[in-house]
Amino acid sequence: MTGAGSGIGRAACLRLAEEGARVCALDVDADSAAAVAAECDGVALVADVADSGVLDAAFTAGADRLDGLDLVFNNAGIGAVKSLHRYGDDEWDRLVGVNLRGTFNGIRAAVPLLRAAGGGSIVNMSSLSGIRPTRGEGPYSAAKAGVIALTQSAALEYGPEIRVNCVSPGFIETPLTARALRDPAARERIESGIPLRRVGEAGEVANVVVFLCSSLSSYVTGANITIDGGSLLPSAQSDRFLADLLARIDAASDG
Repeated sequence: MTGAGSGIGRAACLRLAEEGARVCALDVDADSAAAVAAECDGVALVADVADSGVLDAAFTAGADRLDGLDLVFNNAGIGAVKSLHRYGDDEWDRLVGVNLRGTFNGIRAAVPLLRAAGGGSIVNMSSLSGIRPTRGEGPYSAAKAGVIALTQSAALEYGPEIRVNCVSPGFIETPLTARALRDPAARERIESGIPLRRVGEAGEVANVVVFLCSSLSSYVTGANITIDGGSLLPSAQSDRFLADLLARIDAASDG
């Protein structure tokens, strides 16, 4: 599993271990990878997913230490927020390199190992921002949209031996979102737009990843599952107006 050192990656490592999987926690930060591996009695490896040669070697080493590979979660990702025209070439390259090329590198490294094991499952990390682009996240949104397309292409190419799916979380409580959620006013503003009226937890994303890795999803491939508390459901054009209108209608009917 890439990006295993914290947040959703850590939660997925722990949940997979709970279900009996032997876990390889791979992260660019050695200390974080080691800490998570210790928590789930797994293996720790260090690699930058944007470096294909390093990642190939890490996947091979992980498969050797685990006596094979049958599940992969390409989770590693980074983000940034600024106006589109203010992103420099290096920032674009790094954001797309980790989020999109890193996922491609993970798929490419995993396929021969999964085939050698007789097949398996790949889960990729996308985002709501890849479905409905967000202000200030142009390169990130473009990369995550690419992950969805890449997932579907891989599902077409590698079935029936290998299933390939992705998940697109909304606002999830992780170290990456902690700064925004620390402000009560900002948190209330975020949660007010979510039908379930709360920010999600990393474990809730991990549960879906476990499902996609398991035989419970044996007829699911090429899917992109949103984990957003219903965030994409409201229409920015009409939902607030209709909510107010319905409230007035209900009040008049009740009266």
